[in-house]
Amino acid sequence: MHEKESDELKQLLKEVRSRMQQLKEYGVSEQEILSSLHPTQPLQQLIVSRNYRLFLGDDCKEIHLEPLVKAVYLLFLKHPEGINFKDLPDYREELTRLYDKIRPWGLTDRALQSIEDVTNPMLNSINEKCARIRKAFVTVLDSNVAEYYYIKGTRGHSKRIALPPELILWE
Repeated sequence: MHEKESDELKQLLKEVRSRMQQLKEYGVSEQEILSSLHPTQPLQQLIVSRNYRLFLGDDCKEIHLEPLVKAVYLLFLKHPEGINFKDLPDYREELTRLYDKIRPWGLTDRALQSIEDVTNPMLNSINEKCARIRKAFVTVLDSNVAEYYYIKGTRGHSKRIALPPELILWE
């Protein structure tokens, strides 16, 4: 950086600090100041089409997920109360039905084994699928908004999608 740019940068930072101090004197908290620097997107409606495609908001931005990952996502969408990973074997049949609907070429032995793996809490498959879901939403939304759309929860407790049910439209 050139000396002139460095001096300009120092001056700008000084002005920002001064303005922040003025805002604080007017009673604006530091948290409010910081959140105004990172405006958040409003929550958008999630649309699940008849053929299980996922779209976000009025502009219908499609969220692309592999069939098994999408089946896992839909399983959690259908259970807003959440699912504890240790209880996933109880959801194996429901996940198999969802996967069969999403995967038009049928369920092969390999596909059935993938379902077994993802519902086996002793394997890491479910965590991998959740990471892919998270990535799909974080790439199109601010991270603080995206967390409403992906599966999350604390270890040992139910994991769920925090999006309010009224923002989920099943066609």
